[in-house]
Amino acid sequence: MNNSVTTLDNGVTREDGRYALPSTINIDLPKGYRPSNDEEYMSPKHLAYFRNKLRDWRDQLVEESRQTMENLRDEVRDVGDEAERATRETENSLELRTRDRYRKLISKIDKALRRIEEGRYGYCEETDEEIGLERLDARPIATLSLDAQERREHLQKQMGD
Repeated sequence: MNNSVTTLDNGVTREDGRYALPSTINIDLPKGYRPSNDEEYMSPKHLAYFRNKLRDWRDQLVEESRQTMENLRDEVRDVGDEAERATRETENSLELRTRDRYRKLISKIDKALRRIEEGRYGYCEETDEEIGLERLDARPIATLSLDAQERREHLQKQMGD
């Protein structure tokens, strides 16, 4: 297999027909731009759109995590009665579980951003087929095509996972 790598005028690289968008390259998108099936799949504009979407989502999660930690830190620890203390502990536990879920999501977002830089974003990790614009718009961290995801879930059910 020959690996032909081409660097375009804007600094975007194209390897074997797939674009990679380094984090140092910025592509200005028209206001309100949304990827279209009429355009080349995972073109530099598509990658820039999803990178922006992922970065915005990541920033929002980081900010919410920061606020959660501030709330926990600012909270008065010596509350009155047992019932109030139990309620606080339950709320704190829920906040920490939410924060853990955010941490895992941020990790998945970071992996998706790396796939954009490496030219692997938008393609199924199992089958290498296109994941699809609609699926990625709804779940930008998706790594599997819908068929592959359904197969994996079916197998997990069979294994009792």
